Amino acid sequence: MRVLSIQSSVAAGAVGNSAAVFCLQRLGVETIRIDTVRFSNHPGHGGFTGGPAEVAELSALVEGLDARGLLAGVRCVLSGYLGAGAHGSVVSDALARARRASPNCLYALDPVMGDRGRVFVRPEVVDAIRALAPSADILFPNTFELGLLTGLPAGSLAEVRAAARALRGAGREDRIVVVTSVVDGRALGTLAASRDGDFIVRVVPVDHPAYGAGDSFAALFLGRFLSTHDLPRALSQATSAVRAVVAATAAAGSIDLALVANQAALVDPPAVAAAERLAD
Repeated sequence: MRVLSIQSSVAAGAVGNSAAVFCLQRLGVETIRIDTVRFSNHPGHGGFTGGPAEVAELSALVEGLDARGLLAGVRCVLSGYLGAGAHGSVVSDALARARRASPNCLYALDPVMGDRGRVFVRPEVVDAIRALAPSADILFPNTFELGLLTGLPAGSLAEVRAAARALRGAGREDRIVVVTSVVDGRALGTLAASRDGDFIVRVVPVDHPAYGAGDSFAALFLGRFLSTHDLPRALSQATSAVRAVVAATAAAGSIDLALVANQAALVDPPAVAAAERLAD
């Protein structure tokens, strides 16, 4: 089983592909990576160097993979941070080629646009992500991005459930929407809306920045779900693993997610929070 991951990269740290590829490989998933941007580090360090990859270069990489039959067996295309609006066309082309090579290929979209009330990508990137969303089989918005995609409030758990169901859309019963950073009382929840109902995993939040947690979660969920098709278990395992790594990152006093030092938790989280099915 292969996943084609199209998202950002950093020379130092664990965000975008620099996190997702490691997480997928640690779960035994062969991963092909295409990096949309190359930064020295996450901007949270106070500055960075680097920038977006040229569209022509990304397109050539996709064409090269296709020409050599390397998209055969791709079970899912995962896209995350886009450095330019035109990168959306690269994702669309990659998905079309992957689906020709592997007709059952899924598309998972992590709509990286912003968080906590702030959009941190250019308007054309927001437009590109909105254009990609209807093609997605699985989406991974945080609550802020859920609101951007639907135009609906996404503050309370009830609002998040309503917006997630709206994003699933009519006529797409198979679509899954997984929402991160759901505030539910004193707990932090991760909610999955699917044709089988809504499920939530609640954990005690860790008040510490840990860049790459969302990218890692999407990869870990995919690695579990693609192998088992057990949505509640994938939700539980991925949420619990990320929570363990974030806690360890906080204990180490780092802002870069401590994936390598805590890689055992990716496969076998030390404490597993169960997924609860919510009443309709």
